Amino acid sequence: MNLNPQSPFASKASQLLSWGHWFTFANIALVLLISLGYLWADSAPTTWLGRFYMVVTWLSHTSFITFLAFVLTVFPLSLVFPYPRHIRGMAAVIATLGLSWLCLDAFVYYQLGYHINFSSLSEILSVFVQTLSARPIFVSAIATLIIGAFFAFELVISNFAWKHLAELKQLKFPSYAAVCIVSCFAASHSIHIWADANSYFDITKQDNVLPMSYPTTAKSLLAKHNLIDIDQYKKSTQIDLDSKNIEFVTPELTGSCSAVDKPTTQILVFANNAQLLEFVGSNDTLKPFSTLLHPTSIEDSLFNVIYGLPAIYKRSMIDEERSPAWAKGGLLSVHGFPEFKYIPERQDAKIVIQFVNGNTLNIETTSPVIALSFANDEKSVVATSTFYSNIKAFKKAEGLIQPMDLLATVLSQVINCEERAAKSTLGHTVTSPESSHGVNHSQGVFIAFKKDRITLIKPDGSYQQMSAAEGFVIEQKLDIPFLIQSIKQLKQFGPSTSQ
Repeated sequence: MNLNPQSPFASKASQLLSWGHWFTFANIALVLLISLGYLWADSAPTTWLGRFYMVVTWLSHTSFITFLAFVLTVFPLSLVFPYPRHIRGMAAVIATLGLSWLCLDAFVYYQLGYHINFSSLSEILSVFVQTLSARPIFVSAIATLIIGAFFAFELVISNFAWKHLAELKQLKFPSYAAVCIVSCFAASHSIHIWADANSYFDITKQDNVLPMSYPTTAKSLLAKHNLIDIDQYKKSTQIDLDSKNIEFVTPELTGSCSAVDKPTTQILVFANNAQLLEFVGSNDTLKPFSTLLHPTSIEDSLFNVIYGLPAIYKRSMIDEERSPAWAKGGLLSVHGFPEFKYIPERQDAKIVIQFVNGNTLNIETTSPVIALSFANDEKSVVATSTFYSNIKAFKKAEGLIQPMDLLATVLSQVINCEERAAKSTLGHTVTSPESSHGVNHSQGVFIAFKKDRITLIKPDGSYQQMSAAEGFVIEQKLDIPFLIQSIKQLKQFGPSTSQ
């Protein structure tokens, strides 16, 4: 093959290469505009250095991935198939597909907080289906218009760049723009190296905002969702996440809760396991369920079962002496817990949560009963234990159950207040598909589980994954999409914030 500078093949290839740079330059401008959606989806940095890093990373990283797409697709086609008309058409199609994919990814990131990936296809498809089913004609029309606009734009800039190639070569500003982009690229990586070494969270929490950027770490993930006390981290390697307790925003409860003719459910919390075993030994109607995953902090576990919420809301509720939102209308009565003395004792309550220490002769077990004792293990943040119940719904349970799930199951399956369980607690009914995963927070540690795997993200940003059934450590990468969803669930009842 003759590739000397005078050959027609080499001349066309050279022209196409020059055209390709201008074609890519125009697409960089459009991609920069689209990628603003990623920045809009997250809360803005709070420091001037964080904002500067955001701008230089947006300019350099977005330009880089656009140029990389050109190098991997249009550039090799231009060398092996140097026919201008065909190359320009194929480039327009490839660019349109790339821009459409970028829009989809930005939409997913705005809705879910993570990028398109195979590990969370079910959640992503669910968002697409919900969006499409809500307004099918409107959404289809918008999608068609966007794709059509992209294709028209690509054809216009493709033809314009080819026809005016000689004049475009005379312009000098692309050289200045290239220098600016390269400088931003170097600056962004240098700043990130420094920020990572110094735990400057206002920068590292931006790691996974743009596609194909730095992988998210457990520490940056918590910082991004304001679950790390950054000031405390600067003073110590241990971060007190309890100082970031979230204010509980009472949800609006609509609909009826027809519990008038329902039996009263007793949730009995025994002082120790020996008393629990003695009680259930004389009550054969109570069946064991060895799947209760709970914090080893007794206070946090009690808060879980009474409020149906993680302990990250505990300070907000207890300091203000606020009764559980689900208990509106006198559904709850609490006995024997001094820290919850502000919750009134009621004779007509449909759920009675009672501390038991000693005599159990007067406890009636013909009505729905849950009996348990929380293990206090100082070496671990969470523990599994056995609870006992005569409620039939628990027989259908599969996998782990949290104290919040006990309350949610009683509300929905026993006293017919399913809507209250869904709108004012973070528990799942044990018969629902959502019961296979859950989230909690105790002693400053973020806790999430999915089926048998428990993930603990500690105050210093380190994490551990373990098997709930066997207790051994699981050496696997973090499931970032799942953790992002879990964090959003944890903060569901907090003040509205930009995600």
